[in-house]
This record gives sequence, C-alpha cells and structure tokens, in this order.
Amino acid sequence: MHAYIGEFFGSLTLILFGDGVVANVLLQRTKGKDSGWMVIATGWGLAVMMGVFVANAMGSPGADINPAVTIAKWVMGMYVEANVVFGMIAAQMLGCFVGAICVWLAYLPHWKLTESKESKLGIFCTAPAIRHPFGNVLSEVIGTITLIVGIGAIVHSSSIAGGLLPFLVGGLVWAIGLSLGGPTGYAINPARDLGPRLAHALLPIAGKGGSDWSYAWIPILGPIIGASVGALMWTSLIPAA
Repeated sequence: MHAYIGEFFGSLTLILFGDGVVANVLLQRTKGKDSGWMVIATGWGLAVMMGVFVANAMGSPGADINPAVTIAKWVMGMYVEANVVFGMIAAQMLGCFVGAICVWLAYLPHWKLTESKESKLGIFCTAPAIRHPFGNVLSEVIGTITLIVGIGAIVHSSSIAGGLLPFLVGGLVWAIGLSLGGPTGYAINPARDLGPRLAHALLPIAGKGGSDWSYAWIPILGPIIGASVGALMWTSLIPAA
C-alpha cells in the first residue's frame, strides 16, 4: 500500500509540473507564453526528477511513476505478482488524472482566454506533428526503449550515489524530449497521456474541443511495446557486457 501511495503522489507531481509547464507556454496571458519547446522539455525533465523524489519519499522506493517502467520491471522479473503490477499502474493512472485536474485549477482564468482547442488539448496529452500511425507508434517505441535502457544504464553504474538517481533520470527524459520528442511529443508513459486525456474529457474546460480518442491508443501501445523490447534488450545484452 505504501508503494501505491508513493506511485500516486509521484505521478501527480509528474503531471503537475509536466502539464503545468505546457500550460504556461500555450495558454494566453501567462508569464511563460510562447517560451517554446526548450522550456517544455526542460520542465518535463524536472517534472520526472521531482516525481521520482516524491514517490521515493512517500513509500515507493522503485519510483516507477510510469506503467512502461513497471511493465519493463515485470518483464525482467523484478515484479512477480500480476496484482502488484496492476495496482502500481492503477495508482499511476489515478495520480496522473488528479495531477491534470490540479493543472486545470492552477490556470483556471486562462482557459477561457485561449481560443485554440488544440492548445488546450495539448496541455493534457500528446499529439503527433504529422499524423502517421505506424511512424507515430515507432517513435514512441524508440523513445521508450531509450528510456528503459537509459534508466538501466544509470542504475547499473556502481559509481552513482542513490540520491543522484532522480536528477539523472530527469536528465535522461530531458534529453529524450530534446532529441526524440518532435514527432509525437514523447509520451513514453501511457498513464501520462491517458490519465490527463480522461481529465480533459471530463472537466468543464472553457471552450475545449474533443479529446482525440482516435489517437489515444498510440501513446499507450507504443510505450508498452518499447518497454517490453527495452527490458528484453537489457536482460540479454548486459550479461554479455
């Protein structure tokens, strides 16, 4: 139960900072309006860092805050019981959903002033720069493999103190955003996309449009495939290293 609580609050923190920085860049009359992709990618890297810190402090020492990470650990045998995996994913999903509600409340006066329905949706969930289902899935798969293998490499290094891990994982996500985030907005986390997308669909957001459910399967399937492939790559290659 402590791990579930940690995953909930860690995921909430992830979205509060992550979706929050996107809202600051896209909504009208904010202090960060139009500050650009560098700000968004940096904010998401710091969001992951803080999410890991909070999850650790609240009782989840693994600090997955991402179903893709949880699934990768399951594939690698770090989780044995399926009910634990489903419980972790449920806590992550709920945390992301509540975090998105908090972002909506934090920027409450700005939604009505923002005409773009696409911008409002983009605060909550990802969308492709070019809608190409196979290419979009492939982008998410590659980004998630990079995440899983990168986390494994960071944890594998015996010279890294435990307190530095959240900073380094946040830096990894920052790098993924800058280098691989352009095609799809790099969900690399099914809960990060689906939880806030559900919040967008249910919240009374002023002037919102649809929630683009026709695309929603891509940031779910891509990271799941990427997590599984990344975990298998890690377990097969590291013994030979």
